[in-house]
Amino acid sequence: MAKKLWIDEDECIGCESCVEVCPEAFVFDDDAAKAYVKDGATGEEDCAEEAVASCPAECIYLE
Repeated sequence: MAKKLWIDEDECIGCESCVEVCPEAFVFDDDAAKAYVKDGATGEEDCAEEAVASCPAECIYLE
């Protein structure tokens, strides 16, 4: 079963650390100043756990 990767967008501070660590799974929206999980990202990307650990706002979840 694939893991679900998601961001609590209300808590995102727009630091872009997840995008830098895991561009396969995350994209940054300049207009909203928030990061989002890319369409089709499953949480199975090799860098997903590192992105979760790198988030200073602790708003990325992998379940």
